[in-house]
Amino acid sequence: MAAIVIDGKAIAAKFKEEIRDRVSRIKQLRIIPCLAVVLVGEDPASASYVRGKQKALADLGMDGLDIRLPEMLSQEELLKIIATLNADPKVHGILVQLPLPPQINEETILAAIEPVKDVDCFHPVSLGKLIRGQGGYLPCTPQAVVVLLQELKIPISGSHAVVIGRSNIVGKPIATLLARKELNATVTVCHTGTKDLPFFTRHADILISAVGQPGLIKGDMIKKGAAVIDVGIRMVGGEGGTRRRMVGDVVFEEALETAGWITPVPGGVGPMTIAMLMKNVAEAAEIINNLQ
Repeated sequence: MAAIVIDGKAIAAKFKEEIRDRVSRIKQLRIIPCLAVVLVGEDPASASYVRGKQKALADLGMDGLDIRLPEMLSQEELLKIIATLNADPKVHGILVQLPLPPQINEETILAAIEPVKDVDCFHPVSLGKLIRGQGGYLPCTPQAVVVLLQELKIPISGSHAVVIGRSNIVGKPIATLLARKELNATVTVCHTGTKDLPFFTRHADILISAVGQPGLIKGDMIKKGAAVIDVGIRMVGGEGGTRRRMVGDVVFEEALETAGWITPVPGGVGPMTIAMLMKNVAEAAEIINNLQ
Protein backbone atom coordinates (compact mmCIF):
# COMPACT_ATOMS: atom_id res chain seq x y z
CA MET A 1 0.00 0.00 0.00
CA ALA A 2 1.42 3.38 -1.01
CA ALA A 3 2.21 5.99 1.62
CA ILE A 4 -0.18 8.83 2.41
CA VAL A 5 1.19 11.98 0.79
CA ILE A 6 0.94 14.83 3.29
CA ASP A 7 -0.62 17.87 1.60
CA GLY A 8 1.21 20.76 3.22
CA LYS A 9 -0.61 23.31 1.08
CA ALA A 10 -4.05 22.19 2.26
CA ILE A 11 -3.05 22.08 5.93
CA ALA A 12 -1.37 25.49 5.63
CA ALA A 13 -4.54 26.92 4.05
CA LYS A 14 -6.53 25.80 7.09
CA PHE A 15 -4.11 27.50 9.49
CA LYS A 16 -4.01 30.65 7.36
CA GLU A 17 -7.76 31.03 7.80
CA GLU A 18 -7.27 30.95 11.57
CA ILE A 19 -4.44 33.49 11.29
CA ARG A 20 -6.57 35.73 9.04
CA ASP A 21 -9.28 35.80 11.72
CA ARG A 22 -6.67 36.58 14.37
CA VAL A 23 -5.26 39.43 12.30
CA SER A 24 -8.76 40.80 11.74
CA ARG A 25 -9.33 40.98 15.51
CA ILE A 26 -6.00 42.76 16.01
CA LYS A 27 -6.79 45.27 13.26
CA GLN A 28 -10.06 46.17 14.97
CA LEU A 29 -7.81 47.81 17.59
CA ARG A 30 -6.13 49.88 14.83
CA ILE A 31 -2.98 47.74 14.97
CA ILE A 32 -1.68 46.17 11.77
CA PRO A 33 0.77 43.30 12.32
CA CYS A 34 3.94 44.10 10.40
CA LEU A 35 6.99 42.06 9.39
CA ALA A 36 10.16 43.70 8.11
CA VAL A 37 12.06 41.41 5.74
CA VAL A 38 15.67 42.43 5.11
CA LEU A 39 17.45 41.10 2.02
CA VAL A 40 21.12 41.91 1.42
CA GLY A 41 22.23 41.28 -2.15
CA GLU A 42 20.38 39.77 -5.10
CA ASP A 43 20.59 36.01 -4.61
CA PRO A 44 17.73 34.63 -6.79
CA ALA A 45 16.69 31.93 -4.32
CA SER A 46 16.62 34.39 -1.41
CA ALA A 47 14.67 36.91 -3.49
CA SER A 48 12.13 34.20 -4.32
CA TYR A 49 11.70 33.31 -0.64
CA VAL A 50 11.19 36.98 0.22
CA ARG A 51 8.51 37.35 -2.47
CA GLY A 52 6.70 34.34 -1.02
CA LYS A 53 6.70 35.85 2.46
CA GLN A 54 5.51 39.23 1.23
CA LYS A 55 2.70 37.58 -0.72
CA ALA A 56 1.58 35.64 2.38
CA LEU A 57 1.61 38.81 4.49
CA ALA A 58 -0.57 40.66 1.99
CA ASP A 59 -2.94 37.71 1.66
CA LEU A 60 -3.52 37.65 5.43
CA GLY A 61 -3.99 41.41 5.76
CA MET A 62 -0.64 42.13 7.38
CA ASP A 63 1.93 44.75 6.44
CA GLY A 64 5.32 43.86 5.03
CA LEU A 65 8.38 46.07 4.83
CA ASP A 66 10.50 44.84 1.92
CA ILE A 67 14.00 46.18 2.63
CA ARG A 68 16.45 45.49 -0.22
CA LEU A 69 20.11 46.34 0.41
CA PRO A 70 23.24 46.22 -1.77
CA GLU A 71 25.54 43.19 -1.74
CA MET A 72 28.51 45.22 -0.45
CA LEU A 73 26.64 46.70 2.52
CA SER A 74 28.81 46.81 5.64
CA GLN A 75 27.95 45.03 8.86
CA GLU A 76 27.84 48.36 10.69
CA GLU A 77 25.28 49.73 8.24
CA LEU A 78 23.09 46.65 8.61
CA LEU A 79 23.26 46.87 12.39
CA LYS A 80 22.03 50.49 12.21
CA ILE A 81 19.06 49.41 10.06
CA ILE A 82 18.18 46.66 12.54
CA ALA A 83 18.42 49.12 15.45
CA THR A 84 15.95 51.40 13.65
CA LEU A 85 13.54 48.50 13.11
CA ASN A 86 13.91 47.42 16.74
CA ALA A 87 12.87 50.91 17.84
CA ASP A 88 9.90 51.20 15.46
CA PRO A 89 6.68 50.37 17.37
CA LYS A 90 4.84 49.66 14.10
CA VAL A 91 7.25 46.85 13.23
CA HIS A 92 6.41 43.66 15.13
CA GLY A 93 8.72 41.15 13.49
CA ILE A 94 12.16 41.36 11.89
CA LEU A 95 13.48 38.71 9.52
CA VAL A 96 16.94 38.92 7.98
CA GLN A 97 17.04 36.60 4.98
CA LEU A 98 19.97 34.18 5.10
CA PRO A 99 22.60 33.62 3.87
CA LEU A 100 24.33 36.97 4.24
CA PRO A 101 27.36 38.16 2.21
CA PRO A 102 30.77 37.11 3.61
CA GLN A 103 31.63 40.55 5.06
CA ILE A 104 28.68 40.26 7.46
CA ASN A 105 28.69 37.91 10.47
CA GLU A 106 25.34 36.13 10.67
CA GLU A 107 25.53 35.49 14.42
CA THR A 108 26.19 39.17 15.15
CA ILE A 109 23.23 40.24 13.04
CA LEU A 110 20.79 37.68 14.42
CA ALA A 111 21.78 38.57 17.99
CA ALA A 112 21.07 42.26 17.26
CA ILE A 113 17.35 41.64 16.68
CA GLU A 114 15.19 42.27 19.74
CA PRO A 115 14.00 38.84 20.98
CA VAL A 116 10.36 40.01 21.07
CA LYS A 117 10.65 40.75 17.32
CA ASP A 118 12.62 37.59 16.53
CA VAL A 119 9.78 35.76 14.78
CA ASP A 120 12.25 33.34 13.14
CA CYS A 121 13.49 32.24 16.60
CA PHE A 122 17.20 32.56 15.73
CA HIS A 123 18.24 34.82 18.62
CA PRO A 124 20.23 33.11 21.43
CA VAL A 125 17.51 34.13 23.91
CA SER A 126 14.82 32.55 21.71
CA LEU A 127 16.80 29.32 21.37
CA GLY A 128 17.46 29.30 25.12
CA LYS A 129 13.72 29.54 25.80
CA LEU A 130 13.13 26.70 23.36
CA ILE A 131 15.60 24.45 25.19
CA ARG A 132 14.20 25.33 28.61
CA GLY A 133 10.56 25.10 27.47
CA GLN A 134 9.88 28.64 28.67
CA GLY A 135 7.49 29.74 25.96
CA GLY A 136 8.26 32.31 23.29
CA TYR A 137 7.99 31.81 19.55
CA LEU A 138 8.72 28.40 18.10
CA PRO A 139 11.09 28.22 15.10
CA CYS A 140 9.03 28.17 11.92
CA THR A 141 10.21 25.00 10.17
CA PRO A 142 10.40 22.81 13.31
CA GLN A 143 6.96 24.10 14.31
CA ALA A 144 5.69 23.25 10.83
CA VAL A 145 6.98 19.68 11.11
CA VAL A 146 5.26 19.12 14.46
CA VAL A 147 1.97 20.60 13.25
CA LEU A 148 1.98 18.35 10.17
CA LEU A 149 2.51 15.29 12.37
CA GLN A 150 -0.25 16.37 14.74
CA GLU A 151 -2.71 17.17 11.95
CA LEU A 152 -2.27 13.67 10.51
CA LYS A 153 -2.56 12.21 14.05
CA ILE A 154 0.82 10.53 13.64
CA PRO A 155 1.93 9.33 17.10
CA ILE A 156 4.82 11.35 18.50
CA SER A 157 4.90 10.42 22.20
CA GLY A 158 7.03 7.32 22.68
CA SER A 159 8.06 7.23 19.02
CA HIS A 160 11.67 7.06 17.87
CA ALA A 161 12.37 10.18 15.82
CA VAL A 162 15.55 10.31 13.75
CA VAL A 163 16.63 13.79 12.65
CA ILE A 164 19.25 14.03 9.91
CA GLY A 165 21.05 17.36 10.10
CA ARG A 166 22.21 19.49 13.01
CA SER A 167 21.80 23.06 11.74
CA ASN A 168 20.73 25.81 14.13
CA ILE A 169 17.77 26.54 11.85
CA VAL A 170 16.18 23.09 11.60
CA GLY A 171 18.12 20.09 12.91
CA LYS A 172 18.91 21.15 16.47
CA PRO A 173 15.59 22.96 17.12
CA ILE A 174 13.40 20.13 15.80
CA ALA A 175 15.32 17.59 17.87
CA THR A 176 14.89 19.77 20.94
CA LEU A 177 11.20 20.37 20.27
CA LEU A 178 10.37 16.69 19.75
CA ALA A 179 12.19 15.73 22.96
CA ARG A 180 10.27 18.24 25.09
CA LYS A 181 7.95 16.62 27.63
CA GLU A 182 4.74 17.68 25.88
CA LEU A 183 5.77 15.82 22.69
CA ASN A 184 7.82 13.10 24.41
CA ALA A 185 9.64 11.51 21.47
CA THR A 186 12.92 9.65 21.78
CA VAL A 187 15.27 11.51 19.44
CA THR A 188 18.41 10.49 17.57
CA VAL A 189 20.36 13.14 15.65
CA CYS A 190 22.43 11.98 12.67
CA HIS A 191 24.94 14.07 10.73
CA THR A 192 28.06 13.87 8.55
CA GLY A 193 29.94 12.06 11.30
CA THR A 194 27.31 9.32 11.65
CA LYS A 195 28.53 5.86 10.72
CA ASP A 196 26.02 3.56 9.02
CA LEU A 197 23.22 6.07 8.50
CA PRO A 198 20.80 3.41 7.15
CA PHE A 199 20.98 1.58 10.49
CA PHE A 200 19.46 4.59 12.23
CA THR A 201 16.95 5.51 9.54
CA ARG A 202 15.55 1.96 9.43
CA HIS A 203 14.74 2.21 13.14
CA ALA A 204 12.90 5.54 12.86
CA ASP A 205 9.15 5.76 13.45
CA ILE A 206 9.49 9.40 12.38
CA LEU A 207 12.27 10.24 9.92
CA ILE A 208 13.09 13.91 9.37
CA SER A 209 15.77 14.82 6.83
CA ALA A 210 17.01 18.41 6.68
CA VAL A 211 20.26 18.25 4.73
CA GLY A 212 19.61 19.48 1.19
CA GLN A 213 21.26 16.45 -0.43
CA PRO A 214 19.12 14.96 -3.21
CA GLY A 215 18.83 11.18 -3.13
CA LEU A 216 20.19 10.86 0.42
CA ILE A 217 17.26 8.77 1.69
CA LYS A 218 16.37 5.80 -0.48
CA GLY A 219 13.38 3.52 -0.10
CA ASP A 220 15.32 0.68 1.51
CA MET A 221 16.51 3.05 4.28
CA ILE A 222 12.97 3.61 5.58
CA LYS A 223 11.14 1.57 8.19
CA LYS A 224 7.86 0.13 6.94
CA GLY A 225 5.03 2.50 7.86
CA ALA A 226 7.28 5.34 9.10
CA ALA A 227 6.38 9.01 8.79
CA VAL A 228 8.93 10.65 6.49
CA ILE A 229 9.26 14.44 6.67
CA ASP A 230 11.48 15.83 3.94
CA VAL A 231 12.79 19.29 4.83
CA GLY A 232 15.67 19.24 2.34
CA ILE A 233 15.44 21.61 -0.63
CA ARG A 234 17.73 21.71 -3.64
CA MET A 235 17.27 22.87 -7.21
CA VAL A 236 18.47 20.35 -9.80
CA GLY A 237 18.53 20.23 -13.59
CA GLY A 238 19.01 23.05 -16.02
CA GLU A 239 21.93 21.42 -17.83
CA GLY A 240 21.52 20.63 -21.50
CA GLY A 241 18.15 22.31 -21.68
CA THR A 242 16.57 20.19 -18.92
CA ARG A 243 13.95 21.82 -16.72
CA ARG A 244 15.12 23.00 -13.30
CA ARG A 245 13.07 21.53 -10.49
CA MET A 246 13.01 21.44 -6.73
CA VAL A 247 13.74 18.16 -4.96
CA GLY A 248 14.23 17.04 -1.37
CA ASP A 249 16.55 14.60 0.38
CA VAL A 250 14.23 11.62 -0.09
CA VAL A 251 13.86 9.56 -3.26
CA PHE A 252 10.12 10.18 -3.30
CA GLU A 253 9.00 7.38 -5.63
CA GLU A 254 10.91 4.75 -3.65
CA ALA A 255 9.73 6.09 -0.30
CA LEU A 256 6.10 5.86 -1.41
CA GLU A 257 6.40 2.08 -1.39
CA THR A 258 7.74 1.86 2.16
CA ALA A 259 6.66 4.85 4.26
CA GLY A 260 3.30 5.27 5.95
CA TRP A 261 3.25 9.02 5.38
CA ILE A 262 5.52 11.31 3.38
CA THR A 263 5.81 15.01 2.59
CA PRO A 264 6.43 15.95 -1.05
CA VAL A 265 8.95 18.56 -2.20
CA PRO A 266 7.62 21.07 -3.06
CA GLY A 267 4.23 21.27 -1.36
CA GLY A 268 5.02 19.66 1.98
CA VAL A 269 6.90 21.43 4.75
CA GLY A 270 7.44 24.68 2.81
CA PRO A 271 3.86 26.03 2.85
CA MET A 272 3.53 25.18 6.53
CA THR A 273 6.77 26.99 7.35
CA ILE A 274 5.35 30.19 5.82
CA ALA A 275 2.09 29.71 7.74
CA MET A 276 3.96 29.33 11.05
CA LEU A 277 5.95 32.49 10.31
CA MET A 278 2.68 34.36 9.75
CA LYS A 279 1.37 32.98 13.05
CA ASN A 280 4.47 34.22 14.86
CA VAL A 281 4.09 37.71 13.36
CA ALA A 282 0.48 37.94 14.55
CA GLU A 283 1.54 36.73 18.00
CA ALA A 284 4.34 39.31 18.10
CA ALA A 285 1.86 42.09 17.35
CA GLU A 286 -0.27 40.92 20.28
CA ILE A 287 2.69 40.67 22.68
CA ILE A 288 4.19 44.04 21.78
CA ASN A 289 0.80 45.74 22.18
CA ASN A 290 -0.03 43.92 25.44
CA LEU A 291 -2.98 42.06 23.92
CA GLN A 292 -2.14 38.70 25.50
